[in-house]
Amino acid sequence: MKKSTLNFVFMIFATAALAQSGHIMQGVGAVNMSMGGAATGQPLDISGALQWNPAAISTFDDKIIKFDMGLFFSSPQLYSTVPEFDGEGQPTGNFFSGTTKDDRGVSPMPALAMVWGKEGSKHTFGASAFGISGFGVTFPESTTNPINMPQNMGGFGAIESDYILLQIGFTYAYEISDQFSIGVEPTFNYATLELMPNPTANPSQTAGYPSTDKATALGFGAQFGVFYDSGKGFKAGASYKTTQTFGDFEFDNTYLDGSTGTNDFNMDYPAIYSLGLGYSLGTIDLALDYRLVDYENTDGFAETGWTPTASVAGFGWENISIISAGIQYKGIEKLPLRLGYTYSSNPINDEVTFFNIPATAVIKNAFQVGFSYEISDNLALDAVYHHGASGDATSGPLLNPMFIQAYPPYGAIPGSEVSYDMTTDMIMLGIAYTFKK
Repeated sequence: MKKSTLNFVFMIFATAALAQSGHIMQGVGAVNMSMGGAATGQPLDISGALQWNPAAISTFDDKIIKFDMGLFFSSPQLYSTVPEFDGEGQPTGNFFSGTTKDDRGVSPMPALAMVWGKEGSKHTFGASAFGISGFGVTFPESTTNPINMPQNMGGFGAIESDYILLQIGFTYAYEISDQFSIGVEPTFNYATLELMPNPTANPSQTAGYPSTDKATALGFGAQFGVFYDSGKGFKAGASYKTTQTFGDFEFDNTYLDGSTGTNDFNMDYPAIYSLGLGYSLGTIDLALDYRLVDYENTDGFAETGWTPTASVAGFGWENISIISAGIQYKGIEKLPLRLGYTYSSNPINDEVTFFNIPATAVIKNAFQVGFSYEISDNLALDAVYHHGASGDATSGPLLNPMFIQAYPPYGAIPGSEVSYDMTTDMIMLGIAYTFKK
């Protein structure tokens, strides 16, 4: 019964959460998304504060509950080119190229947050359930794109992935003074991962790589933050989200010939360092955040390359920088308007592009426009529209462990190329209720 309840909660609050910055959600909720995800030094709503700086919830002096639901559309495309060989294994000088479009469809993206504050109290409490991370692709089998050719014809066949991370946090903030607050948030995580084919498993000489059932893992971590409000418009904040340490995903694999096997794969969530500035003057609120995401010291992402048994050791991602910026205009009564922008560097370098086909959700530039409508002193409705693009395609050679001796370190196939790009769109609505006395 407990397991069924947990699965239901997970489905409701983390279904297909797709990422824009590496595999990390750039923001949480309609208000925070409309500010480009910036909230570390400018907490305009409780969801953004709970996600990016636990100390910042000290600015809220009421009991507030907030729920958001978005519809997320993504359109990854996968390209590949391979050289053609004659019957004696010699290159003909011709090349075979193709494109496959993702047919994943629409994904829901919810967020739930609550804060308990009281005017005059130095203590503020919060709780949240956010889908903070994910990636997923659905590239169908194809005879016109070499990488999606059936496995018995040298390709990978259909390529599908589905990774989702639900994080539940319990937050406490303490006001050291009228201007300075500190905060802490223990975090508990539940993740699922499904791969088809599963490159972390040992391939069979006769049946290639297997497909998997969906595997789950539990993790834990914490977030710490500080927040400063000058009382004269200028604000600043900093936070550190620790590595979210997970147990292994335990995969049950099924090969094309019907044989079965198991393997384990560990994938943690990276540590994130955030710095934020805010400034409020009259009808204008400005926010700017910088984040460093430490993939290079995270299990599952730090490792890369082939194992001795030709399975894939990990994604091989580099650290990334994220810049989030937003502006809010409150000159229209009960209708604040917001614009946001998010920039993210690409964690995937050219030589490991091939290993990252299941995780193509990398958005370089994202633009947001949003607003709120304050129905009453207690109730507000929020909305945001997001559009993101990966910019230049991520590209590199196809890799084969049989070619390592001639083309180290990963066995790049001469004349081959694999690349992917994507755009994302999202519409999100939110509702916030403040319990006034």
